[in-house]
Amino acid sequence: MDNTQERKKILFISSEMRPFLDGDTPLAEIARYLPQKIQEKDNEVRILVPRFGVINERRNRLHEVVRLSGMNITIDDNDNPLTIKVASIPNTKMQVYFLDNEDFFHRKFIYNDENEEFFADNDERTIFFCKGALETVKKLGWYPDIIHCQGWMTSLIPLYLKTIYKDEPVFSNAKVIYSVYENDFKEDLGQDFMRKASLNYIEDQELEPFSKADCTSMHLGGIMHADAVVRCDDIDSEVELKLSASQKPILNHTNDQIADNYLNFYNSLLTEKE
Repeated sequence: MDNTQERKKILFISSEMRPFLDGDTPLAEIARYLPQKIQEKDNEVRILVPRFGVINERRNRLHEVVRLSGMNITIDDNDNPLTIKVASIPNTKMQVYFLDNEDFFHRKFIYNDENEEFFADNDERTIFFCKGALETVKKLGWYPDIIHCQGWMTSLIPLYLKTIYKDEPVFSNAKVIYSVYENDFKEDLGQDFMRKASLNYIEDQELEPFSKADCTSMHLGGIMHADAVVRCDDIDSEVELKLSASQKPILNHTNDQIADNYLNFYNSLLTEKE
């Protein structure tokens, strides 16, 4: 059978997405329209995002998925309850799963407080979202062909898939893609980020690209462990240098023929696997 004609299961994990978040960042825009275009080509799509406190649950009609909720994500020996909520995108047949936790996401800001100060727990919020996303897919029992991570807050997922989750049957046939965007913050995630992100399992060598815990490091780590990379806009020069030297398959994002371009890219990875 022609691989390009096969129905595929594609998991999108994004840190921002319209229309649930205001603003028009390239990430939020692409995260909104790319999955729809892919689904319209007769593919099966799932979408996971954080349930930031600025997302209006009533207006967006979020409701809890009880069968998926009730897990605990352990970070630094602390158990953090994970609640899963779901909503439909208006005028589409797409559902979005939201990962929620009262301590991490019930604040009316995304990454910075009312004084524009970077949240001190953005490190644990990131780890919680990345590990929680993979645990959610396990609980769904849904076997993706492609796992497409978008935004620095998803950058640990390629690492976790190649280490902690490498023997999980649900991910055994998946290829992971990381989309690189321009740097979103100038702060860092703290000196304990690598230790916390290791989840008491991952070796320092595998975490080394994340060592500075800044936005550049997050992108470098995502690139290192992904099977392929999408370049989405003007990226940091250090990231560009590493990307160019990586010899990984790279797709340059364009809004023209978006579904065909991405599906061809996904297909090339899956064909390579075979």
